Amino acid sequence: MKIPKQEYTAEFKELAVKRVKEGQTAGAVARDLGLIEQTLRNWVKAAEAGKLNGAGARKVTPEEMELSRLRAENIRLKRENEILKKATAYFARDVL
Repeated sequence: MKIPKQEYTAEFKELAVKRVKEGQTAGAVARDLGLIEQTLRNWVKAAEAGKLNGAGARKVTPEEMELSRLRAENIRLKRENEILKKATAYFARDVL
């Protein structure tokens, strides 16, 4: 199942990059904000190059950002649920 492409507001990206520059690890910030760590690292590199929010970037409303985050979380939870179902079936088979 493919994760839908997520779009984030410029303010959200800047906040995430600021937290990393203040000393928090990229992994911790990514987990807190529901991001993929590599995405955050890319944002940090882009910010250092002065290209975090390229020209012509589409404005994303907070509602769209939240919807995108929730969709990604939903996909992640479905995957975790499938793993648990398989594990339950595997261990139930050993008991019988």
